[in-house]
Amino acid sequence: MKIFILGNAQRPGVTTQSEKLLPLLEKHFEVVLVDLDQKEDLSKYKADFTFVLGGDGAILRAARQMGYNQIPVLGINLGRLGFLADLNTAELEECIPEIANGNFRITNHLMFECFTDTKDKPGPFLGLNEISIHSGAPFHMIEIDLIADEEPVCTYMADGLIMSTPIGSTAYNLSAGGPILNQEIEAFVINPICPHVLTSRCVVDSASKVYNLVMNRVTKGTSLVIDGQEKIPLVKGSKITFKKAPVKFQLAKVPNKNFYRTLREKLNWGVHPNYRNQST
Repeated sequence: MKIFILGNAQRPGVTTQSEKLLPLLEKHFEVVLVDLDQKEDLSKYKADFTFVLGGDGAILRAARQMGYNQIPVLGINLGRLGFLADLNTAELEECIPEIANGNFRITNHLMFECFTDTKDKPGPFLGLNEISIHSGAPFHMIEIDLIADEEPVCTYMADGLIMSTPIGSTAYNLSAGGPILNQEIEAFVINPICPHVLTSRCVVDSASKVYNLVMNRVTKGTSLVIDGQEKIPLVKGSKITFKKAPVKFQLAKVPNKNFYRTLREKLNWGVHPNYRNQST
C-alpha cells in the first residue's frame, strides 16, 4: 500500500513524531511522500492512504491539499481535542499491522464547494467543515439574503452566519448553538450568529440544493472564512455560492472507533453528570 504522511510541522511534537514513526511505517507501507509543511501538489503523486499528524486543523488542511483527488485519511492526534484525529501515537503503533492488512473501514463524508463573485478570489474553494461570514470593525450587524435553489428563504440580521457540513457540525456550529448531525448524512446546517430576531434559529436543509448568500449590509471588515483558514473580504452586494462538492472526504476508522463513541469520549456527550455521593 502506498501512503502519504502529512501534518502540521508548526505544531509541537509533529516533526519529532514523524521521525519516530517513519521507520515503523516504512516496514509496512511504501511511503510516497512526507509533507509536514503542506507545500506539495499532491496531484503529482499517487497513493492509496494518508496518515495525518497533528490535530483536526491538520486534517482540514490535508483534505483541501488533496483537492479533488481524495483518498482515505487516518488522523493521529497530537493536538488538544482531536475529534477527527481520534488515534494517539500509542494506538497507531498497535494498529499499523491491522491497517496494512486492510482491517479498517472507510466512511464517506460531505464536502462543500464555495464560489464568490470577487475578482481576486472567485474560487472554487473546496472545504470540509464550514464557511462563516463575520462582521468586522466597527462590529455592527450585517444583513445576508439566503436563497436556496433560486427560492428566497430569508434575510438574516446578525453578527454573521455559518454554513456547516455534518463533519463541521461539531466544530464552530456547535459552539454557536447549532445541532450535532450524524457525520454521514447529506445535509447542511444554516446557523446565524447572534441574530437580531429571536425567531431566526438554525435550520438543517438538504445538501442537494445550491445556496446563494447575498450581502445586503456589511461593515468595513466583513469577511468570508473558509474552514477557518482562508479569509476573503466582502463588500455590499457580494454574492457567495455554496453547494455540495463532487468528491467525498474519506475517513478511515479502525475497529472499536465510531462516531458516538467519539462524542462520548471527546465531548462528554450523553454522559451523566458527576453527582456527589448520595445517601440512599
